[in-house]
Amino acid sequence: MIKRSVFLILLVVLAVVLFFNPNFKTIAAGVAILLFGMIMLEEGFRVFAKGPLQDILKKATNKLWKSIGVGAFITALLQSSSLVSVITISFISAGLISLSGGIGLIFGANIGTTATAWLVAGFGLKIKISTLAMPMLIFGIIFSFQKKPSLKGIGNVLAGLGFFFLGIHYMKEGFDIFKQYIDLTQYAIPGFLGVVVYTIIGVIITTILQSSSATLALILTALSAGQIEYENALALAIGANVGTTITAILGSLSSNVSGRRLAGAHFVFNIVTGIVALSLIYPLANLVNYLADLFGMATTDYTLKLALFHTIFNILGVIIMIPFIKKLEAFLLQFFKEKNNKDIDEPKFLNEAVLEFPGTALTSLTKESKNLYKNAIFEIVAHALNIHRDDIKSDKRVKKVVKKSKEDMQIDVESLYYNKIKTIYGEIINYATKAQSTLELTENQNDEITNIKIANRKMVEIIRDVRELNKNVSFYLDSDNEYVKKEYDKFRRKVVKVLRVIYQFRKNEDKELYYKKLVKLKSEAIKGIHSSNKSINKLIRDNLITVNMASSLVNDSDNVNDMIKKLISVAELLYVEEESIIENGQK
Repeated sequence: MIKRSVFLILLVVLAVVLFFNPNFKTIAAGVAILLFGMIMLEEGFRVFAKGPLQDILKKATNKLWKSIGVGAFITALLQSSSLVSVITISFISAGLISLSGGIGLIFGANIGTTATAWLVAGFGLKIKISTLAMPMLIFGIIFSFQKKPSLKGIGNVLAGLGFFFLGIHYMKEGFDIFKQYIDLTQYAIPGFLGVVVYTIIGVIITTILQSSSATLALILTALSAGQIEYENALALAIGANVGTTITAILGSLSSNVSGRRLAGAHFVFNIVTGIVALSLIYPLANLVNYLADLFGMATTDYTLKLALFHTIFNILGVIIMIPFIKKLEAFLLQFFKEKNNKDIDEPKFLNEAVLEFPGTALTSLTKESKNLYKNAIFEIVAHALNIHRDDIKSDKRVKKVVKKSKEDMQIDVESLYYNKIKTIYGEIINYATKAQSTLELTENQNDEITNIKIANRKMVEIIRDVRELNKNVSFYLDSDNEYVKKEYDKFRRKVVKVLRVIYQFRKNEDKELYYKKLVKLKSEAIKGIHSSNKSINKLIRDNLITVNMASSLVNDSDNVNDMIKKLISVAELLYVEEESIIENGQK
């Protein structure tokens, strides 16, 4: 509601300004075109963010210096710190990278955004950029209408650059026209008061434009046209950096906890950088003058000096913050906590951020499914058989485990399904369907998500099977008929043996050994479904069990074999990742 009200007020103010001062419309149009170009650039590069780029960013986070360097390089290349932020949030949400690694990427992205200032100051304002923008727009639009994603991505990048440069052209032209009517330099404020005032103005402009790069382009074109003083331009640049924290905070309001933590890191970094730059603005300005002479820049080339100043204080901010990254991470983890009441019945790895890219969607769906399988399914199946999970995980003989487990745990499988399975199962299917319908997946990725859906469906079927088995296991646990008790203990031993091998398969490094055992157990279960149980038949013939007991045993025999087959199938779908394991296991 507040955001909508502010947006409407800004629209009214803009309409009034354009009506009473039509000379401002060229500048406003230039800003609009530039912003549109940046949106197209981001959309274009998003196409190429699925494969190599994601791999590079993932591998870059194992060392801090690598994450900062790669974050800076990728942002400078893509001209989009927001895209790097989106990828980073998606990776953290999926558990692919740590928060400290993500913070390193964001710090690097802040350095990378300085490339925009160099691009505008060193290129956009030095030549007639509109002559280059037009061919880019022509070829960009042609490519953007192609069906092939890569060609469409190239088209959006070219068109985005074209609009970006065209926006700079109109902004520069607008300030040239504007200064014929109003000289903004008469509003210059000297001294430190001017620094503070113009910093605040920079924050406001960036908050309105939602882009520090667009604000910098505006500052540079105004400075080039002589409409603002150099000292005030330096303060505006600091304000633009601080203003991006407002944008990050607004963007994180609807985000998950990972997004809020990263926005918090961004906020802390930019506030610290802004305070340092403000307090050292005059020494930094002198350093810029010294370096400008050293690099052979013209004394009056204030646009290049501003780009140099912007780069220096961002690098300085990173240098200051590096020693405190671990402490910052600890603070953010403590400040932005997960919900205390979050249990297995709520997704732990699924949120909107993971649906940004195929890789993170697939990773999160797999982790969520594994979490459901190894916790909820494992627990419900074990307790339905009146077996403690610790006994299954132990080295105790299966026969002894079953023999000593005579206490009825009195669990309600139906209730456990609704409390621990149903919601999270629904979310997994929902996210899997969204991923398949909205993301551009490879054939292999699509197959993997389909397998995840199958695995989850089998998990629900396992709960249905064990629900029926639990009733009879509990009913005959204290039966006077020793024969029926022995048969149900056999069923329990078969299931416990499978659960133990699955647990060992998940935990041990020698996966090939345990996979072979699973294949054998699955084969035995498949044969058992189609063949009658000899011992049950003998009990029936010898009248050692009642008709009702016989009926229960025959039904549960098939039920157990079917459940075992499904338990192993889910383990195969979720945990067998290497083809060599499958091939060796089937020899």
